[in-house]
Amino acid sequence: MSMARPIATTRSATGISTGKLAVWWLIASEIVIFGGVLGSYVMHRLGHPEWADQAANTNTWAGAFNTLVLLTSSLAAVLAHNAAEMKDGKKAAKFLWLTILGALVFLVVKSWEWSTEIHHGFTITSHTFWSFYYTAAGIHGLHVIIGAIIMAVIAVDAAKGKDLQRVEAVGLYWHFVDIVWIFLFPLLYIAK
Repeated sequence: MSMARPIATTRSATGISTGKLAVWWLIASEIVIFGGVLGSYVMHRLGHPEWADQAANTNTWAGAFNTLVLLTSSLAAVLAHNAAEMKDGKKAAKFLWLTILGALVFLVVKSWEWSTEIHHGFTITSHTFWSFYYTAAGIHGLHVIIGAIIMAVIAVDAAKGKDLQRVEAVGLYWHFVDIVWIFLFPLLYIAK
């Protein structure tokens, strides 16, 4: 006798599946978190023009490369969603794995960048700019890791043609992670 699968992620009382609605609620709560960190950063930055001297030590090329990586991974997430809409689970899974590859490349570049900065004495305690930098980029990096793990779980199921509606939900989350980086990159790397 087979167990009945929960339908919580596919049923809808509002016209939006509860799974997708849950992701939107999660994104709304994450906007509050990142909004607080970035708002505090902007307010402190405006009050401390000397931070430009510290910001000049960030690696703009690494940040720009990571921006390209995340935007490309977002394209892969869109292609995964498109494949899932066409009921092609194997193709959706392939594009999710490409998105995960983008996440891994982003994390490797960020790890190299941080190790270089720390080696040069730019630590979380060396200046308030670096406290904000490591906090904001660290929270974002944690979201990249979480997104990649969730995507891997969904990719395994998608390859079997199971729960393809979750591909869109994880894609929404991934686009949010990318949008946060679109704010972080100019604030931390370009605004020197």
